[in-house]
Amino acid sequence: MPEFRFLLKNALEKRAPLFEETDAFRVVDGAEDDFPGVAIDKYGDHYQIQFFGRELLFREPDLVDAVKSVLSPAFLVTKFRLSPSGKSLEKPEMRVDIGEKSSATAIVREGTSRFQVDLMDTVNPGLFLDMRAGRLDLEKRSRGIEVLNLFSYTCSFGVHARMGGALRAVNVDISGKILDKGRENYRLNGLELKQGEFFKGSSQEYLEWCIKKGNKFGGIVLDPPSFARNKGKVFSVKTDFQTLVEGASQILLPGGFLLASSNFSSFTPKSIAAESLETVRKFFPHARLAWAHGQGIDFPGSGTRKESALSCAMILI
Repeated sequence: MPEFRFLLKNALEKRAPLFEETDAFRVVDGAEDDFPGVAIDKYGDHYQIQFFGRELLFREPDLVDAVKSVLSPAFLVTKFRLSPSGKSLEKPEMRVDIGEKSSATAIVREGTSRFQVDLMDTVNPGLFLDMRAGRLDLEKRSRGIEVLNLFSYTCSFGVHARMGGALRAVNVDISGKILDKGRENYRLNGLELKQGEFFKGSSQEYLEWCIKKGNKFGGIVLDPPSFARNKGKVFSVKTDFQTLVEGASQILLPGGFLLASSNFSSFTPKSIAAESLETVRKFFPHARLAWAHGQGIDFPGSGTRKESALSCAMILI
């Protein structure tokens, strides 16, 4: 166990540049932090350990003890994502090591925004840690415009847009339960809920409706799941992503931006940027790339494993 404590302290020190910016980040990212098959995520004083491989599973008690000793969590849950079939992705086996299930929720900060997370809510507590840089950049670009946040999840992009001075941020998601969490995040940040900011339904259909009605936005976020089913229709990011980019381009205002993102492991920041820019230029020939990147410094394994993949690009019109 002493070596686990040393390695944890070392991993935490590497994340020191994030401390002022946020209290929610990945503390350990697998083999790159000398913990093969393991990820440890911090959400304020709440933590989760995730096992993606079996390399250190036999030393699980020692690992839990090291987390308790070094990080002093108020709540700690271990999630086992070891099913070869992938069935454990959304409903993994979970065990609470510190605290009670009833105390699984926490409030975390990111920049000037705050978000509620629930570490017992399947794999994803409610805030994707690897999208932090994209959210913070979007906030700086949102003043005085309307932003469309498709596949919005818990509306973190919408919160950042409004905190940055957006006139309105329309959040679209197929899940009413998820949108309710988004509304709670708005309230948590003292944001007035404006008419039409929360739409329960298909992002593809909402996009088509905007094209038909001529509704335009100064900024659009596209961060869809890799695969989804809705009303008998199947969405695959591999084949359908550029169709979304094309639709989004038709409702963008000159001078606006498109944030295109995916966790699909076959994409790379370079490929998603190049393909999306080519699509956008059909409508805006002078569109340019502001940046393209993967995960942040708390994900040193970015792009090396299927569970650690992000390709994100900011395109300016």
